[in-house]
Amino acid sequence: MYKRATSTTIMSNTQQDFDWDKVNAKGFGSGYSKAERAEMEKMYDNTLTEITEKEVVNGTVVGISERDVILNIGFKSDGLVPLSEFRDLPNLKVGDQVQVFIENQEDAGGQLILSRKKAKILTAWDNIQKALDQDLVIEGMVKRRTKGGLIVDIFGVEAFLPGSQIDVKPIRDFDVFVGKKMEVKVVKINYTNDNVVVSHKVLIEKDLEQQKSEILNNLEKGQVLEGVIKNMTNFGVFIDLGGVDGLLHITDISWGRINHPEEVLKLDQKVNVVVLDFDDDKKRISLGMKQLTPHPWDSLSQEIQIGSKVKGKIVNVADYGAFLEILPGVEGLIHVSEMSWSQHLRNPQDFLKVSDELEAVVLTLDRDERKMSLGIKQLTEDPWTKQDVLTKYAIGTKHRGIVRNLTNFGLFLELEEGIDGLVHVSDLSWTRKIKHPSEFIKVSEELDVVVLELDVENRRLALGHKQLEENPWDTFESIFTVGSVHRCTVLNKNDKGAILELPYGIEGFCALKNLAKEDGSVAEVGETLDFKVTEFSKDEKRIVLSHTKVYNDPEAEEKKKASTNKGGAKSSEKASKEPERETLGDLAALSALKEQMDENKKK
Repeated sequence: MYKRATSTTIMSNTQQDFDWDKVNAKGFGSGYSKAERAEMEKMYDNTLTEITEKEVVNGTVVGISERDVILNIGFKSDGLVPLSEFRDLPNLKVGDQVQVFIENQEDAGGQLILSRKKAKILTAWDNIQKALDQDLVIEGMVKRRTKGGLIVDIFGVEAFLPGSQIDVKPIRDFDVFVGKKMEVKVVKINYTNDNVVVSHKVLIEKDLEQQKSEILNNLEKGQVLEGVIKNMTNFGVFIDLGGVDGLLHITDISWGRINHPEEVLKLDQKVNVVVLDFDDDKKRISLGMKQLTPHPWDSLSQEIQIGSKVKGKIVNVADYGAFLEILPGVEGLIHVSEMSWSQHLRNPQDFLKVSDELEAVVLTLDRDERKMSLGIKQLTEDPWTKQDVLTKYAIGTKHRGIVRNLTNFGLFLELEEGIDGLVHVSDLSWTRKIKHPSEFIKVSEELDVVVLELDVENRRLALGHKQLEENPWDTFESIFTVGSVHRCTVLNKNDKGAILELPYGIEGFCALKNLAKEDGSVAEVGETLDFKVTEFSKDEKRIVLSHTKVYNDPEAEEKKKASTNKGGAKSSEKASKEPERETLGDLAALSALKEQMDENKKK
């Protein structure tokens, strides 16, 4: 325990009044009267400083040991502070003045308890509060980065500097500030959580305010300014003009087509821009960069004329065509109809894709309007103008093509690029009644055809598929004679009648009244019964039948009686064979026809 008596101070002040005889008369101090003793105690108390616990005071270093620093704060005893609290003062020596916090005037051992650490904290918070109240600029040290910002040491207290408060422009690398000094202002204090928020941005904003005002007051269309790219988007870049932001749209960056500003620009890059427009309040400023250079169309070579061949790169593909960039800022449209000699438009992406480099022919050119149309099919010969087209596609020649389009009246078949022909729906099958080509074939499938008509001048071909086979109706005419009976299946029924399937897939028609069976019921879909031919038309490819007349035919009975009267026994025998059915000869003819049709299908 360190205690420091202050009697020397008393002696220096009262040497002339002190009576040593009284001291030695009957023991130390016993020679004084009560009044004299009270006066002496008063004089002693006046040499001490009145102190209050839990406050910060100045102290003088009077001693330094291996563990503690001895401080005199003018109290009746000296105080001790651990030497570890003075690590930031390696050159501390006797006589130095430091601030300490009075924790306890006297502990159980009578010792004065002081703390420099708490004094520093209290002083720091007082200074921080003062900085907030008086809007002071203080200097701090950036200690480290943290999530969302930086930690700054101010007066020994860690304060949070949000990333958005570092600068007026977005900061992408916080690490560059670590270990450096930075001027800040206190913007918020939370004593509950001992949190302090500071800002460096407010200092910059104040400096920029005057610069911003000058820029806005002098802003004019056509004015060229220098700025720094602070942010990039897919539609353009925002440029800091010195406290004022302007938008440089992607279409105003370059005369050439670009997909994203980062292809030609980068963040924090200094650029020169021209003011294109701004609103009345000058809050929205439109900027341009390409306008600082001549338009590429103005320098387009005069050698490029209609019919010239040009080379370039595809920069965009749309539904209607593709754009070929000849020079940066000089583009021509290749319409989908100019990509192929084929008369059927397809998706441009079937022919071209972005970044393709190719050659094209100039079809139209308007330098004043800065428009150009191009074609690539013109680089190859028009197939309709070839010398062999008349012989290659002569009437009767057979070909195979790809179905490109289906319509209500037929289908278009591409025999080669640029040579298309029409197959009418009636020329698809001899036997089937096809209402729409989709019932017979699909787009992109192949089909064998024969040329029926050729018109080179009008670029027309009439094609047929059924003509690859002989007309079976010539044979049917001798087989499905009126009155002959055949085994048929009811395929479907409607209000008018039923569709029947005859042998070998031929279809016939039966009226509703002729579907009645002998037992009084009506033939239903799916039933197979005997039907008698009542009408046959080769030209219309029509066969009408009746089931009722198989078992009840008045006309047949009349013919039978007449035949019996005139022909005797032979006529009677012949009539007894009615109704007629397919003969062996008929079946042989049908069999031969079927084999021929199957053979044609295989081919």
